Amino acid sequence: MSAVFGYICRRLSGRKPINPVNPGSGIIFTPMKPARSLPMLIGRKPVMEAIQQGKAIEKIFMLRSASGDEITAIKKLAKDANIPVSQVPVEKLNNLTRAQHQGVVAWASLLHYVELQDAISMVVDKGDVPLFIMLDGVTDVRNVGAIARSAYCCGAQGLILPTSSSASLTEEAIKTSAGALHKIMLCRTPSVPQAIDVLRLNGIQVLGTEMRGSVPVAESDLTIPSCIVMGAEDTGISKDVLRRADKLIRIPMAVQFDSLNVSVAAGMILYEAIRQRTAG
Repeated sequence: MSAVFGYICRRLSGRKPINPVNPGSGIIFTPMKPARSLPMLIGRKPVMEAIQQGKAIEKIFMLRSASGDEITAIKKLAKDANIPVSQVPVEKLNNLTRAQHQGVVAWASLLHYVELQDAISMVVDKGDVPLFIMLDGVTDVRNVGAIARSAYCCGAQGLILPTSSSASLTEEAIKTSAGALHKIMLCRTPSVPQAIDVLRLNGIQVLGTEMRGSVPVAESDLTIPSCIVMGAEDTGISKDVLRRADKLIRIPMAVQFDSLNVSVAAGMILYEAIRQRTAG
C-alpha cells in the first residue's frame, strides 16, 4: 500500500516512479496507456464482405507479401471505395490482433463518408455557397479534429481527405472535434489532383495556403464557392497544389517566424470566410 502511495506521490511531483509491485528492483515503472483504436474486422472474407455490403471502413492493413484472388479482390474493392490500404509487416498485424488475421485487418469507421461530387451537389441543391476544407498531408488526428470543429462552426460544409497521407479518424479525432466530425460532410478522394479536378468542374476556386503566398487572406474573395487547402506542418501543401491552385493565400504575421499550427491557421482563415460571408 505504501509503495503504491509512493508511486502516486512521485507521479504528482514529476519524479520518475519506481515499480510499485517491486520497489527494490530498481526498474522504472511506466504504466501502460489504454489503446485508443477503432472496431476491427479480421481476416480476408470479413473485410471483403464488409466492403461489398457498403460498410464504412476507415483503413485496411494488409501484409506486404499477401497474395491470392481474395487479396486482389480486396485491393480493387478498396480502390473503388476510396478506402486507404496500408502495406505492413506481419509484426504490425500481430500487434493489432492475436487472432488469425490471414494477412488482412481493417478498422471499421465510426463515421460516414460521402463522395465529393455528391457533397457538392447537396450543398448547391440547398442553395448554399460551397465552402470546403481539403487536408493535404495532415496526419495528426488532433489537428484534424480541431480543424473539423472550426470548419463546422464557421459554416464550411465539408472536409476533403485524400486516402494517402491522411490521419485515420479515430475516437481521439472525434473527441477533439467535439463531435463536429459527425456533423460535417467527410469526403474521401483517391488523390489531391483528382479532388481539384472535381472542384474546378463545379466552379469552386481552390486556394492553397502558403507562407509566401501572394494574396493576404483578407484580400481573397471567400464569398464565392471556395475550397481552402491546408498542408502538413512540416512540408506544407504539396507540389500538386502549388502548381494547380487558383491562388496561394497567406496569413500576415507581425514577426518573422516559421509558421502557425495548421489547425490554428485553418481557424483564422475560416473566421475570415465567415466574416466576409456575413458582412452587411
